[in-house]
Amino acid sequence: MCATDLTVEAPAKINLFLEVLSMRSDGYHEIRSLIVPVSLCDTLYIEKADDEVVTETTVVDPAVVSGVSQIPRSEDNLVTRAAVLLRNVTGYGGGARIRIEKRIPVQGGMGGGSADAAAALKALNELWQTGLDDVELLKIGGQVGSDVPALLAGRAVIVTGCGKTIEHIFLPRAERPRDWWVVLANPGFGVSTADVYSRYRTILTSPDGILKNMVFALADGDIELATQSLFNSLERTVLAKYPLLQMIAEELRRAGAIGVMLCGSGASMFGLARDELHAHDIAARMGGTADFDVRSWVARILPDGVMVAHGPLEA
Repeated sequence: MCATDLTVEAPAKINLFLEVLSMRSDGYHEIRSLIVPVSLCDTLYIEKADDEVVTETTVVDPAVVSGVSQIPRSEDNLVTRAAVLLRNVTGYGGGARIRIEKRIPVQGGMGGGSADAAAALKALNELWQTGLDDVELLKIGGQVGSDVPALLAGRAVIVTGCGKTIEHIFLPRAERPRDWWVVLANPGFGVSTADVYSRYRTILTSPDGILKNMVFALADGDIELATQSLFNSLERTVLAKYPLLQMIAEELRRAGAIGVMLCGSGASMFGLARDELHAHDIAARMGGTADFDVRSWVARILPDGVMVAHGPLEA
């Protein structure tokens, strides 16, 4: 690879709060959500090219990434769509070769495809020197996918509308809260977000003040308050169709997780831990007691400004 190559990490996300509201006239639902990036990442290697945009996906370990058969072809990949849209908007005349090392489960509710698209937009804006600001990138991201604007932020955000309106949560830096750790668990299959929303019937609204409590918990590093403030409107619908996910949730609780919730629209679950040691203990207990296949990862909720493009890594 040449000196102009960039490498960028694309962090997965979890929804600490997800409230699905009324359906819009365009068929999408209004939502309110608090999204945070976590340390389970895909890696993108990006190289300038003279002509088209081509995206290649390499699954790091097929045994730990669900939905391998669901990975789209280059022309259908959200990364390719994001890159082509950036090129069209800016009039850039070249292309790119993009290789994704995939670690985030496909259709796992952790925003893997959207995270990759967000990372590609950030990196290509730098590599191609197209000079768009954050607001302009967010507009492009919103045309690629509903989760892309939130993941472009690279920090804790509140998302409203159909995902295109985001509000940054400013965490204190002088007295930075202690790290939060989570255990991510995936059953080895994916869940279609479109199917989940098509099955969602009863509007399940959150108790008064619970989103505000979650913001306070995140800002103050109060993990106990966070466990009382977890909310996901879609969880009941998803667990009803996929009983195995209910079993995984129960297994996380038995293993010691202090708060358990569905990741987005599934298929992954997450469990909050008191600290890093506790998270590793939960993951170890998950592997030793479950009588069904489940893959788990220990991850940290990441600080602000996590998505930074850098030069090529030395092999």
